[in-house]
Amino acid sequence: MDPQPVTLHGKHVRLEPIGPQHAEDLFRVGTDESIWRFSSRPAFTSLDDVKQWVESCTARNDIEGRVQFAVVHQAEGRAVGSTGYLDVDRPNRALEIGMTWYGTAYQRTAVNTECKFLLLSHAFEELGALRVCLKADHRNTRSLRAIERIGATREGVLRNHRIARDGVNRHSVYYGIIDSDWPRVRNRLQAILAR
Repeated sequence: MDPQPVTLHGKHVRLEPIGPQHAEDLFRVGTDESIWRFSSRPAFTSLDDVKQWVESCTARNDIEGRVQFAVVHQAEGRAVGSTGYLDVDRPNRALEIGMTWYGTAYQRTAVNTECKFLLLSHAFEELGALRVCLKADHRNTRSLRAIERIGATREGVLRNHRIARDGVNRHSVYYGIIDSDWPRVRNRLQAILAR
């Protein structure tokens, strides 16, 4: 299992390896602080800020073997957020889906559901993953509900996992999907997308 930059195509979104060409679009949708409330960074403050963030993503991709994607809205033809593969454990064929955010107009739409479908399909069916993990701040009820909605299994909580940007001790809620779960989760996601 070795995730590499690749473009994943869906009906609503296209996931492209993130690059400087996405910076202006991401700045347009990434300045609302509510998007970043539970993130380790604040909202984007300038185009240069976005460019630096994109550069840090691509550097981590090179150093840590991550793959960070720009989420391109198919109908609009522009980036509306980002998501990625991180904490890639090649020997154990496991990875995490994370670093996910979307502009507020694209939250609670088919965008997140299809992103998860594309990422999970690629992980299990192309990369041969045995396990995919997702996690969220215990206070981020919107993300927790979204992860549960796709059919991931809640596995536990790492208490005081990190000190959040607002100074609160963050408890990270972990979810997992394993290869034997994938057919059930795939069917669930397909049913949600068909609505």
